[in-house]
Amino acid sequence: MTEQSAPAAAVPSRFPAALKSAALSALVAFGLFSLIVGARTDQGPTGALIVFPRLDDLAWLAGVVFAGSFLRTLLFGDAPLQVSRHFPSGVKRIGARLSRFAAPALLGFALIAPLLFYSNRYYLDLSILVLTYVMLGWGLNIVVGLAGLLDLGYVAFYAVGAYSYALLAQNFGLSFWIGLPLAGILAAFWGVLLGFPVLRLRGDYLAIVTLAFGEIIRLVLINWQSFTGGPNGIASIPRPSFFGLPFTDDEGGFAHTFGLEFSPIHRIVFLFYVILALALLTNWVTIRLRRLPIGRAWEALREDEIACRSLGINTTNTKLTAFAIGAMFGGFAGAFFATRQGFISPESFVFMESALILAIVVLGGMGSQLGVAVAALVMIGAFELLREFAQYRMLVFGFAMVLIMVWRPRGLIGTRVPSIFLRKEKELPSSMVAEGRR
Repeated sequence: MTEQSAPAAAVPSRFPAALKSAALSALVAFGLFSLIVGARTDQGPTGALIVFPRLDDLAWLAGVVFAGSFLRTLLFGDAPLQVSRHFPSGVKRIGARLSRFAAPALLGFALIAPLLFYSNRYYLDLSILVLTYVMLGWGLNIVVGLAGLLDLGYVAFYAVGAYSYALLAQNFGLSFWIGLPLAGILAAFWGVLLGFPVLRLRGDYLAIVTLAFGEIIRLVLINWQSFTGGPNGIASIPRPSFFGLPFTDDEGGFAHTFGLEFSPIHRIVFLFYVILALALLTNWVTIRLRRLPIGRAWEALREDEIACRSLGINTTNTKLTAFAIGAMFGGFAGAFFATRQGFISPESFVFMESALILAIVVLGGMGSQLGVAVAALVMIGAFELLREFAQYRMLVFGFAMVLIMVWRPRGLIGTRVPSIFLRKEKELPSSMVAEGRR
């Protein structure tokens, strides 16, 4: 009785501290968001800048922060909030069981999604976009989640794949199925080129170099106008065909060949299954590589590079293979992006794309394939749901990321389960031990 009543008795004693902490948090929020939310600027009729105050929105925001901080301190005290302390083990077991069925459920839903949303072009396009970011997240997960190398310039390989396919298709007339592997090979080549200068770098220094690499690629695409089209980009990129059958309304098209009524949705459904197949290929290859010696070398490199070297692992080859394979899948995604859009420009490959892909990997759980897929679905879907609230979208998105990092530091489905276990050592009989001593 004494142990159960102690937390309840401690709640009233925390009231003054909770009130003080909530007031301080609300004051800090009021100061931080006073210029972002509390004021809106517009251009007047004479061209002068006019400031419109929005004190009601700022007051609502400060009130929400006050209430959240007050309840948090009142219930949990000043100790760092840990989910494992406040949730029973039964809830964890239920979550572990649900995670086993999450992957087959998501795969089954993805297979029948075109049938469910066949008459809704918006949801089909959104599904293709989500699968594209799932594939990019799985590709970056090899570099960041498995090998532990912080890459802030992953969008560079995405751009290399897109421009490689676009230039090969326009200048040499190559089809999508031939240009796709070539784009991946070229992206992997650039991944190796990036890997050589950063072999001796770790942590923040590695992040700075990869960030610079991504910006270099973007600036080259902008300034090399005779080759890449510069800021104008590349238009009229050939669309993929169904084994030589174009999705056109003529006798040699896909619909007439199979006796179907022509519909532009056929091409969208085909693109959906193409990116689904590419994403599943990325997932399958990653899982297979993780069980091989190279995958275990990536995990050893992630945990401790010095210990990895002491075990005799060639860290040079380990880093280069991680960069090359991750870049290859980024190149595949870029080639698909180019053929889906039909137009590409440097504006599609800015740093924010790298930040978004990295956020998907970190929030989903570094090293977790299912976590990356769930994070991509939530983040891309949330961006679309909050499109009507463009002024507050990034604010809500950042607030959600802070909450996840506080409650789930390792991501939504974070895991560090090793890919291989050592067998349990058996105790030797006493007779063998005595014989060995002799």
